[in-house]
Amino acid sequence: MRGLTQGWIKAGRCSPVPGFLAVNARHDFRISPPTCAGASGLLPFAQQVGPGESGAVRKDEGVSMKRSWTALAVALMAIFAVAGCNDYGNTFQNNTGAALSFLSPAQISACSANCADFTLTVNGNGFLLKTVVEWNGKILATTVPVGSTGAPLGNVVTATVPAALIAKSGVATIITLNPATGAGNNGLSNPLAFIINPPPNPLPGLTGISPASAPAGSTSLTLMLNGSGFLPSTDPSGGSQVNWSFAGTQKKLAVLAGATSSVLQASVTSDLLVNAGTTNLTANVTVFNPPSPAPAGCITACTGGGGGGSSAPATFFICPASGCPPGTPASTSAVALVAEETPALSLDGRYVAYTAVQNDHAQIFLRDTCEGAPAGCQPHTTLLSAAADASPANEDSRTPSMSADGRYVAFSSAATNLVENAPAGKQIYLLDTCAGAGESCKPATHLISTDPNGALVGTDSILPSVSSSGRFVAFLAVTATHSSNQASAQAKAPNSGFRQVFIRDTCLGVTNCTPKTTRISLQPGDGTSSAPRPSGPALSGKAQHVAMAGANTATLFTRSVAVDDRVFLAIANQQR
Repeated sequence: MRGLTQGWIKAGRCSPVPGFLAVNARHDFRISPPTCAGASGLLPFAQQVGPGESGAVRKDEGVSMKRSWTALAVALMAIFAVAGCNDYGNTFQNNTGAALSFLSPAQISACSANCADFTLTVNGNGFLLKTVVEWNGKILATTVPVGSTGAPLGNVVTATVPAALIAKSGVATIITLNPATGAGNNGLSNPLAFIINPPPNPLPGLTGISPASAPAGSTSLTLMLNGSGFLPSTDPSGGSQVNWSFAGTQKKLAVLAGATSSVLQASVTSDLLVNAGTTNLTANVTVFNPPSPAPAGCITACTGGGGGGSSAPATFFICPASGCPPGTPASTSAVALVAEETPALSLDGRYVAYTAVQNDHAQIFLRDTCEGAPAGCQPHTTLLSAAADASPANEDSRTPSMSADGRYVAFSSAATNLVENAPAGKQIYLLDTCAGAGESCKPATHLISTDPNGALVGTDSILPSVSSSGRFVAFLAVTATHSSNQASAQAKAPNSGFRQVFIRDTCLGVTNCTPKTTRISLQPGDGTSSAPRPSGPALSGKAQHVAMAGANTATLFTRSVAVDDRVFLAIANQQR
C-alpha cells in the first residue's frame, strides 16, 4: 500500500531525519545504508573487534564488545516498543490521512444495463479541502462539504461513482487521499470495502409438469417442469432446485443438465413412486431458487444479492399399481405446450395436420377441410398418432410435417405402440394416410429414425421435415454425449446435447430403391446450453437443399451456404 512505502528506524545522525535509519518497503523493508560521509554502514556502537598480534582477542576488547551488544539490544527494544512492526520485524510508516468509519451505501447490486451513476458518502474524520476518494486506485470526482467559514466539515466527503464501475459483482477498496504536508506524511486513510452484489435471483414460476402421474412401481422417470425464472446449474447460487414433498417429507430431486430459464428436467426415482392403496396419492412438486450469493472476496457484511424463493406447487399423482384411474391427468402442461405447435398444411390448403391434447397426451390429428374437394366431401378429423388397432399413442406426439398433397405426415413421438418393437425415446414416424390414393391403399406407419449402423441408437429424434413427394424426411437427432459410439448412449437422453442432421430416403413411390438414412452434418453441433425447443431442419420440395438454424454453435454440413451467422443452407443433392 502507498502508506507502507517508507519508514524510519532510530539509529543516529547519518539518516535524513536525525536519529533514524531509512526503512524502504519498496525493497522488502531493508534498512538503507547511511548516507553521511565516512559512514561504514554499521551502527556506531557496534564496533568491530579485531584480533591481536598473537591471534588472540584481547580481554578488554571482549568486555567492550559485550557492552556494545548489550547496548544494541536495549536500543532495539526501545525502538520496537514505540514503533509498529511488520511481519519481517521492521517498522514502517502508518497511514497518516483521514480515518474512515463507514460508507453509505456500503453495498449495491451490480447493474449492467440502463444503469446510472450514484453518490457514495464516506464518513470519518480528518478530511481536508483537497481530499479525494479513490475506488480501487481510481480517483473519483469528490466533493468536500464545508461550513459557513469555508472550512471543511472534516467528518464527511462524497464522491460520484460511475455506473461502469458496478457492472460486475465484486469487492472494491475505498480509501481517501489527503494532500501531503511534509516528510513522513502520505495522506492515506485506512481502507474500507464496498460490496457489489450480484443482481437478486428471480422468483421461479411453475406452470406445469409432464408427466403429472405414474402408477406405483414404475421405473424412474424424467419429470419436465415448465415455467419461468429458472436458474441453470452454472449459476453462482448453484441453480434451481426441484423439491418433491410427499407424506410430510421433502426430498430434493436430481436436476438434469440443460436447464433453461423456462424448462427444467429432474429425475424421479422409483422409490418415490409407492402406493399400496387403491386410490391416487399426491405429491407436491416445487421449484426453489436460492438467493443470489455474495461476491467472491467478500469477508464482511456479505449478505449477497438475495431474491429467489419457492414457486407455487404442482401436483403429481401416484396411482395404484393396477394403473391410473380414468381422469387422472398425465400432463398438466400438455395444453400449454401444444399451443405453441405449428400446424402443417397441404399445397392446396385442403389438409391440415396439427397437435392437440386427447386423454392428457399430445396427439397428431389430420383435418380434411374439403376445401377444393369434389361435391359430397364431408369435413372430418382423423387421429394420426395411433397404433395399428387405432388406439391412441401412449405418449406425447408432436411437430407434424406434411407432403404437398397431404398424403404423408411425419411427426415425432415418444410412444411405444405406433410400430412393433419401437425404440425407446422420441422417434420420427411417417404415416401414409392414403389421402387421394384410392380405396385399395391401407394407411401405414413407418419408423423413420432408424439406421442399420447404429448411428441413431440412444438419440432423441425430433422436428421432422418432409419433401413434397413424401419420399424424403429430414430430422434432427440429439444425443447427450459426443461419443462416436452412440450405441452406448442412454435411450432416454434429454433434448439437449450434441445435434446431428439426418435425411431418410424411404423409397416410397419408386422402384429398385433401398431405404437408407444419411447423416449430412460433418460433426455434431454443440447444443448443451441451447433453448429447450431447438430449431429443426427445413427440407426443400425435391430434397436437394436443407435449411438449418444454428443452435448456439454452427452445425457443419458436407456443403453449405451461409445465410447469416446462424442460418445455413446445406446442399443435399446426393440424396437424389
